[in-house]
Amino acid sequence: FGGKKLKGILERLNAGEVVVGDGGYVLQLERRGYVKAGHWTPEAAVEHPEAVRQLHREFLRAGANVLQTFTFYCSEDKLEISGNVTNITGAQINEAACDLAREVANEGDGLVAGGVSQTPCYLNSQNETEVKAIFKKQMDDFLKKDIDFFMAEFFSYVEEAVWAVEVLKTSGKPVGATLCISPEGDMSGVPPGECAVRLVKAGADIVGVNCHLDPLTCIRTVKLMKEGLEKAGLKAHLMIQPLGFHTPECNHSGYLSLPEFPFALEARAMTRWDVHKYAREAYNAGIRYIGGCCGFETYHIRAISEELAAERGFLPPASEKHGLWGAGLQMHTKPWVRARARREYWENLLPASGRPTCPSMAKPDDE
Repeated sequence: FGGKKLKGILERLNAGEVVVGDGGYVLQLERRGYVKAGHWTPEAAVEHPEAVRQLHREFLRAGANVLQTFTFYCSEDKLEISGNVTNITGAQINEAACDLAREVANEGDGLVAGGVSQTPCYLNSQNETEVKAIFKKQMDDFLKKDIDFFMAEFFSYVEEAVWAVEVLKTSGKPVGATLCISPEGDMSGVPPGECAVRLVKAGADIVGVNCHLDPLTCIRTVKLMKEGLEKAGLKAHLMIQPLGFHTPECNHSGYLSLPEFPFALEARAMTRWDVHKYAREAYNAGIRYIGGCCGFETYHIRAISEELAAERGFLPPASEKHGLWGAGLQMHTKPWVRARARREYWENLLPASGRPTCPSMAKPDDE
């Protein structure tokens, strides 16, 4: 892009542009052999930078406008508790992750979001000073690097998210904040509308939800956040980065309570056509920052980009290898496969799981 200054996240959203987020790194890299389940820490940014770089590149190619740093659960207290990382510091991971995201973002018109997430310290102590000190340390790591805005994501308690926003706002950069909550509210029972109001009053420019529940459930939650902001006379941009899995049981703490979490979720995976429906419904709900979290792979992000191609004015590079609505199947030798080269077929398909002895839904474990 020849040194051309890119439009920032708020410039894009203020202009009404659709911003496509990236997908899930932690679960994807666990499946690829670079993250340890249970710990879920991001030391791969230092140990296996080529793996993180490749996933960033795939998301960018699929149409993502934002690449989040692979820094989930990268607070020093989480790294220490996990015991999985003994010779690499949080600062080293944060800085390496920033470099990787920036390197790949510069291959397109991507923005880099520096991410912080919930801390064990909050659950253990609820000590505002201690928790804020952890966020401040992470923020300082990011500010040594070339990031465009901050993202506070995956917070079960709005109080902790507010503390994160208050710290990150001192950077002078835009701040997004997403909670991993259901339409019932956060883990303290604070309703989504009130959560959004608290986040915006703390200084968040973009608010929404991420992870824990499926796209259509997350849209319901963001709609409640939007209503809360409107009632309070507050304005903020809305964002959504849901699971790439179906969770119709919709329990309060989300997919962590499903018996299949985390090693048998494949049967719940969204199809690309599910994601087309999600992207349209999110757009119609007034959400303009639309991405994905755990379970969202690159073809899912491409599906968001393809569904909203008219609104964005272009298709992503990855669509060069994908006929819209199955158009590439017109070349197939079998007539019944050729007959599937149409939108009506894929939009109306009810996919079978191929598991005749399995239930369609599970009983969530007690929370």
